[in-house]
Amino acid sequence: MASDYKICTKCIMDTTDPDIQFDKNGICNRCHSYEKRAQKELYYKKDGEQRLNQLVDEIKNKGRNKEYNCIIGLSGGVDSSMVAYLVVKKLGLKPYAIHLDNEWNAEVSESNIKKICHTLGIDLHKYVVNWEEFKDLQLSFLKASIPNAEIPTDHAIVAFMYKTAAKKKIQYILTGSNVVTEATSMSLNWGYDMKDLRYVKGIHRRFGESKINSLPKLSLRKLAYYILVKKIKYLPILNYIPYNKEEAIQLLEKELGWQYYGGKHYESIYTRFFQCYILPKKFNIDKRKAHFSALICSGQMTREEALQEMKKDPYPSELLEEDKKHVIKKLGLTEEEFETIMSQPIKSFRDYPNSYFLVEKLQPFVKLARRMTTYRRKDASITYK
Repeated sequence: MASDYKICTKCIMDTTDPDIQFDKNGICNRCHSYEKRAQKELYYKKDGEQRLNQLVDEIKNKGRNKEYNCIIGLSGGVDSSMVAYLVVKKLGLKPYAIHLDNEWNAEVSESNIKKICHTLGIDLHKYVVNWEEFKDLQLSFLKASIPNAEIPTDHAIVAFMYKTAAKKKIQYILTGSNVVTEATSMSLNWGYDMKDLRYVKGIHRRFGESKINSLPKLSLRKLAYYILVKKIKYLPILNYIPYNKEEAIQLLEKELGWQYYGGKHYESIYTRFFQCYILPKKFNIDKRKAHFSALICSGQMTREEALQEMKKDPYPSELLEEDKKHVIKKLGLTEEEFETIMSQPIKSFRDYPNSYFLVEKLQPFVKLARRMTTYRRKDASITYK
């Protein structure tokens, strides 16, 4: 009911999030979660320069006499592009860049990737998915009527990064995941963990029609092997610097000729369509609320600015129609078949086989393992501007 609607007094998360809670001051649990994560994971606030330099020294020592000493993922988006610039221009590392091409890249994404690799002298390994297999998996997740139909891409990317690191005998994966633009946690009903291979396979068995043998996959057992045996560390490198999104965009435009693409994750046509059309229309989910709220919590946007942005249409009608036709055709659907999928009852991840209990139990361990590196040097002076 409209009378039950409530919005956080600090950020713009509201009761469209079914698991939201408010304290006596009207501040939501998502804001409190951000503060906890910021205290633990924003390393630049805790002797940041020496911690970063110690990490860089360790990466260089472990990668001595090797062609590459770290892995980075490159999508052409702000965060991954900033990682590429940071590790080459400011940290002096030798990255091996990988890109999982799921055949949904916008032209600006492809252009950004080429400019970055050419300007910074980075070697790129692009993995192009078997489209028929990947299409079948994406369709399975759409037919499952769950809110996070992007899991196939997210799972494959992480699996590919770990697999490549192990094959190349590289112990460091430097990722663009970060607290200041992404740490407003969301309901499990908005987005379940993409690492759960049992969940991925369970949905595909239910709705898929072909095999997905060639797609990169990552079981929890394999993840434990990569972390414990191969000693691969998955590090959110942007948490080691005072990362500001708008400053990063200006820097990338000036130094690399990089181009902005209009919104978070809009470098993918499918992600743009899913976030701006399918999620709000079918699930009443507007992920801009979480994205803007993270920026509010990190001081990069005011609440008033976010509320004004929310009044804007994220999807111009001409682009919406163009994307809709493209997505339906590429997935091999008719308009009627797509509308049938859109009209199916909403489901939860709990409606399908999953390893939720085990994934949740492993989360603290995984986070601890990723933070195992210690930093001791005190004579550092690295900045990223």
